[in-house]
Amino acid sequence: MNADPDRLYELVPAIYRLRDADQGYPLRGLLRVISEQVNLVEADIAGLYENWFIETCQDWVVPYIGELIGYTLLPDGTETANVTTARGEARNRILIPRQDVANTIHYRRRKGTLSLLQDLAQAVAVWPARAVEFYRLLGWTQNINYLHLDRGRTVDVRDGDALGEINGPFDELAHTVDIRSGSSPHRSHIGNIPDVGVYVWRLKSYSVTQTPAYCFEEEGPNCFLFSVLGNDVQLFNDPQLPLPHPPGKLNLPTPIRRRDFASVETSEAAETTQSGVTSYYGDGKSLQIWTGSPRQPVPAKSIVPADLTDWTYRPLPTQVAVDPVLGRIAFPPAQARRQAVWVSYHYGFSADIGGGEYDRPLAQPPDYTLYLVGEEETFTRINSALTKWRDDKPQNAVIEIRNSGVYVEPINISLGAKQTLQIRAANQKRPMLRLLDWQTSEPNDLSVTGQAGSWFTLDGLLITGRGVQVEGDVAGVTIRHSTLVPGWGLQCNCAPLHPTEPSLELINSPGCVNIEHSIIGSIQVDRDEVKEDPGLIHISDSIVDATSPGRVALGAPESLCAYAALTIKRSTVFGQIQTHAIQLAENSIFTGSILACRRQQGCMRFCYVPPGSRTPRRYECQPDLVEAAVNNLFNSGDLTATERDTLIASERLRVEPEFNSTRYGTAQYCQLADACACEIKRGADDESEMGAFHDLYQPQRRSNLRTRLDDYTAAGMNAEIIYAS
Repeated sequence: MNADPDRLYELVPAIYRLRDADQGYPLRGLLRVISEQVNLVEADIAGLYENWFIETCQDWVVPYIGELIGYTLLPDGTETANVTTARGEARNRILIPRQDVANTIHYRRRKGTLSLLQDLAQAVAVWPARAVEFYRLLGWTQNINYLHLDRGRTVDVRDGDALGEINGPFDELAHTVDIRSGSSPHRSHIGNIPDVGVYVWRLKSYSVTQTPAYCFEEEGPNCFLFSVLGNDVQLFNDPQLPLPHPPGKLNLPTPIRRRDFASVETSEAAETTQSGVTSYYGDGKSLQIWTGSPRQPVPAKSIVPADLTDWTYRPLPTQVAVDPVLGRIAFPPAQARRQAVWVSYHYGFSADIGGGEYDRPLAQPPDYTLYLVGEEETFTRINSALTKWRDDKPQNAVIEIRNSGVYVEPINISLGAKQTLQIRAANQKRPMLRLLDWQTSEPNDLSVTGQAGSWFTLDGLLITGRGVQVEGDVAGVTIRHSTLVPGWGLQCNCAPLHPTEPSLELINSPGCVNIEHSIIGSIQVDRDEVKEDPGLIHISDSIVDATSPGRVALGAPESLCAYAALTIKRSTVFGQIQTHAIQLAENSIFTGSILACRRQQGCMRFCYVPPGSRTPRRYECQPDLVEAAVNNLFNSGDLTATERDTLIASERLRVEPEFNSTRYGTAQYCQLADACACEIKRGADDESEMGAFHDLYQPQRRSNLRTRLDDYTAAGMNAEIIYAS
């Protein structure tokens, strides 16, 4: 389609264009308006053609194409969301998977095959999977005339690799028959003869590219950590595509074990093996190490898998020890101190929130001045770009960091009236800003001040060492796809370095704070209640972590509550909320008590609110619903007062959210546990889970996959979904 606004005008004879120029181009203006409508008509005609094909059609057309081939809507897809909103379109993509519709006929031809179950998990739930027939792992007596060497075999206690895979997706040992149902909570994940286990991986593998390693000087100058935050991190595999049948460890987002790193089977179909180091280590693979300046990659033959739990292992002079479980590196102690160590690796996490090398949308004003920061860009330091920005004084500016490096420098920003500044990472980059103790008598936070109408944005950054402090007449602050490390930093075990310190301090400003798809520590608001109105804080799809449910996640220093009006959606809060008012809270989890000083304003809906909280009116919240059910039994005479109190206490405990991890820096951080109550895992207004991972729609994915497995599993077989991560 031609986007030239003058394409119709250029078709007009030259004599008319000359006369039009004499009269001030009225004809050209008219034809430009007509061209806009022509473009709309052409786009609609092109869309009509593209909507005939499942590969190119719009999302709303997918169910109609499915109806033409007899595609049956999944149970959670009978009521589709509003396609006019971005969230509605995202939900419909989960409820009516395009790939599942496209392969309907193909899947029907393969019905009953084991490989199809793996493909269904990817097409319906977008989860990588490995299907295992449990009858192949049942212990039985071999017939000497008809050997099955690929079946499960008795335990060899000397085979540590096989022992480490017991009850997992790669188990090879023989088991006795388990007659319990595959859906039983007491099952051992190894079932009966007709059982098939579909192991799915929910955690994703995220990359970190050529970032400085952390020198762990507490143990020695040649001891390093992959994580630049100074914490132990489990390294993950970068999945290799396409997926064979059955997929191996190199084809799935699995954590790298020490034994896998030492030796791994790369292709089960080809029955070939190679060193685990060469499978995981190298250019374009799961991890790599560089040293020196200019950077030189450490060769794979020098890498030695090791257990560096106590840093007692000492590599030989030509070796470099790597522990993939803890994310540690040890150089030979006899060598000179390493001046520069750079690493690339992969870590596990649930969703695209916080700073990370994932695809994310970028937004900026229509007219802006761009300053590029990076090793090969105009500016090599953020402060150099800020100095140029201060000299130019543009109305709107963007400072974009083009790599995933570490920037150690103090940042102080002063905005003029109606001036906007955005400091952001380039798409699919994760730079880190490390704030040190630069000044002895003054705060060392990233400080932002401004005049009336100014606006500041952080996008895609990881900030550690200190927090962000905003004061003055700044109109607003936006923090999106960023991480302000809770507790300012991490210890080796991911415990916070300074658990009581806030990540965001708002001193008499700004009027509005927007936090989107971010991980942030506690928020402290110091605002004059006499001279100003309450500040507006909007939080969505984020994690606010005060490092403990007993600490304050949102509050004010030396005051009962923060003078702010809070709006929070689809978020998880670890800590207490003490605020002036809650305008709206929905689909969120609060682990600490809530104190809203003005209860007549706002509402909370579809949230978990700890008992004893002081909140505005609540609708469909937990544990209110389970308490109401118990009270109904008591009012009907089915329970005594003592039984009611006991049952209420039991129900409160049952629906209390359970997490696989509450420490930032771990792969399972903020992920709801399998044992978490269904009222939480499906407690949102659209029956998704409450909390920061609401938009993953994991309950709908599981339900849809469960239905498709029932449709395509071979007769007499029972397929069960098992979470591998």
